[in-house]
Amino acid sequence: MKDPLPSIDLLSDAGEAAGHLAALSEKDFREARAARLVGVQRVLEETGTDALVLSLGADLPWLTGYEAMPLERLTALVVARGETPVLFVPELEAPRVRPDDGLFSLKPWAEGSDPYELVADLLGKAASVAVSDRMWATALLEIQRRSPRAAYSAASSLLAPLRGQKDAVELLLLARAAHITDIVAEEILAGEVPLLGKPEREVSADISARLVAHGLQRVNFAIVGSGPNSASPHHEPGARVISAGDPVVLDFGGVFALGEEPGYCSDTTRTVVVERIPDGFVELYHALHVAQVAARREASSAISGASLDAIARDAIGAAGFGRYFIHRTGHGIGLEEHEEPYVASGNHLPLGPYAAFSIEPGIYIPGRFGARIEDICVTGEHHAVSLNRSSRDMTIV
Repeated sequence: MKDPLPSIDLLSDAGEAAGHLAALSEKDFREARAARLVGVQRVLEETGTDALVLSLGADLPWLTGYEAMPLERLTALVVARGETPVLFVPELEAPRVRPDDGLFSLKPWAEGSDPYELVADLLGKAASVAVSDRMWATALLEIQRRSPRAAYSAASSLLAPLRGQKDAVELLLLARAAHITDIVAEEILAGEVPLLGKPEREVSADISARLVAHGLQRVNFAIVGSGPNSASPHHEPGARVISAGDPVVLDFGGVFALGEEPGYCSDTTRTVVVERIPDGFVELYHALHVAQVAARREASSAISGASLDAIARDAIGAAGFGRYFIHRTGHGIGLEEHEEPYVASGNHLPLGPYAAFSIEPGIYIPGRFGARIEDICVTGEHHAVSLNRSSRDMTIV
């Protein structure tokens, strides 16, 4: 959709966004998928690509509303240029697919038959075929063996720009996922989630339970890194008991879905300190806060991922913590926790309008402590808004 919302500013208002979300109908979801398919056909025509073969991963539910189980049996949506897509699924999976003859033709294949021959027959004499990045290697090899004359490429080169520009349905689902996650962040900041004397894994379980209780379909992760573990960005919550004077990095998110529709992800990080601030942490957190605010302020459709990454990186470097910022500033988010566009040094393309991505600089001093602040942001035609609204100030709990 060219102009998905009257204003992206409504997305950061939980009440207003929820009202728009409640008004969505099955027709809206179907029209969104139809518009995506039009975009895909346009890209196939523009690039001279004969066909797409989409299997496991988010491309398939993005176009069909059906999320394939990661089975060894082949599931494949074949989108040939100018033709109605055909979805091949194992016969035992067919009941899980909501048929939509206007968008795709459903072709269940029987146990004992050869689904790869069915795909090859449909590809015919295709000279160029783009395949899902997440397709099993064994499936790709079988397809290549039956259609050896085609040149194969990654579908992400065609679909990432399309999936990166979220439509109205996607933006409203992302906003709701973020608002639910914010409720738990606010409970943490208010001291309602017990930390002192609790093992990290127990706090992680508490956060996970709260996310589901407040409306997420499932939890993708709930990182709790305390004390020296806060210096490990992807720390696995363990048996360490949280003590007074510990900084605690809490990074969590999950999936919000409406009915049978594919779910969209949330992701936020807040860092708190328990009872008292350790020496040197105020300076670290101040530098981090300045960098995160600067990057959010400069985010727009026109800026590249590399330039936005540099804004956060330069601010942290100017404060003397540059060598302790060891990851990219952010990642795209949607059907997947991590997807394009990436807010990273290698991405020199503009983020574009209606992109959804994290801004999450971090500073990690090994053996001592670390901190990270993360918000999901969305670009409009010009400016950007944060879907996460919980306080980013240093908080003692």
